[in-house]
Amino acid sequence: MKVAFLVNDLQLSGGVGVVVQHARRLSLLPGWDVTLVLVREDEGPSWHGYEHLPDLHVRGREEAMADRFDVAVATWWETTFTLFEIPAGRHAYFVQSLEDRFYLEDQAERLGAALTLDLPVAFITEARWIAQLLGSWRPDAPCFVVRNGIDKEVFAPLERVTPAVAGPLRVLVEGSPTVWHKRVPEAIAAVGAMREPHEVTVVSGDRPALAGVVADRVLGPLSHREMADLYAEHHVVCKLSTVEGMAGPPLEGFHRGATCVVTPVTGHDEYVEHGYNALITDWDDLTGTARSLDLLARDRKLLHYLRSNALETARAWPDWGQSSQFMAAALTAIVRLPQPGPTVAAARLSSDLRSGLEVYQQRVSERADWHRRARRFERRLEAIRTSRGVRAALKVRHSWPVRTALRPLRPIKRRIMRQPR
Repeated sequence: MKVAFLVNDLQLSGGVGVVVQHARRLSLLPGWDVTLVLVREDEGPSWHGYEHLPDLHVRGREEAMADRFDVAVATWWETTFTLFEIPAGRHAYFVQSLEDRFYLEDQAERLGAALTLDLPVAFITEARWIAQLLGSWRPDAPCFVVRNGIDKEVFAPLERVTPAVAGPLRVLVEGSPTVWHKRVPEAIAAVGAMREPHEVTVVSGDRPALAGVVADRVLGPLSHREMADLYAEHHVVCKLSTVEGMAGPPLEGFHRGATCVVTPVTGHDEYVEHGYNALITDWDDLTGTARSLDLLARDRKLLHYLRSNALETARAWPDWGQSSQFMAAALTAIVRLPQPGPTVAAARLSSDLRSGLEVYQQRVSERADWHRRARRFERRLEAIRTSRGVRAALKVRHSWPVRTALRPLRPIKRRIMRQPR
């Protein structure tokens, strides 16, 4: 079985890490030939964070186009641009989240990412909620669920959880503070609003963006093994994302003896059970999140109960070897099944494109209207500023008597000018 996984790059990230793990495990199976295809020609492979993996076949787009595969798999919406250029008997799409949600409503990429779900492909996804939506949108296309595994050599489950009967509650916050849907600043603020003694560690690959953050420790970027050690040092992972396929960090923390406080983000129900192995907090409720953390800091019996059950949940979770067996089964089934027909896909694509353009045109019209209103307001201000009365008043302002009378107000003016804008 010859398989091509299409990726933008091999930089350390959750989505790329999942693809690399599947590629590694599948390549170990007898008769499987797996290639990672870099669709961006100007970027070479970077193995930072994946040094523990053996060598994998990595090819550029042009080189892959000269070969032929049994199945080619897009792994991110932008990689679908190259998917049908790769000679393959079947084409598939590994959907790790509904990627249009990663963009704001007025970003053109939002429409582009959504339209890729209309392509004539078979789907593979990591979470049941995605499979249910894809099944309702694309009943003509087969869809297989392959849950993400955990590298249990790196994130080795603890033998048992040691009760934390004293000391501050140790909370871990991870993620990029510049990615809006990860809500890292909000998680840091929620921990900072705690009343009980606590220690917070913030981990991010984008350290400069954390300048000025109030935390006991700011770390990163870290390797997977370093993250595993860090999880084991903490009691709670605080994750307040608004968009996820299936968030991996809380589950990794489960393996190392931590519970989590999370939002009811999509995919959380794959392993989080409120009051059993974690606590679920409400959206945009930093005070409520802080009170949940305070509860765990005060009630060490509850904390130990959640951490112990989190570890039991982790033990039952598949490792990458098991997960990739399901990926192998899904790819084998896709090769045997007929490719979804282009007619249904084209009709769906045309309909969604028309709807998307209507929404986009409406937003463009709204922006044009806002621009016209702003220009009218600016013209009125300009007319007032250049009027004879205002010009006379400005001349009077610079006269010696007026300047002398206003001198006591200068400290107030300086204080106002120093305020952040």
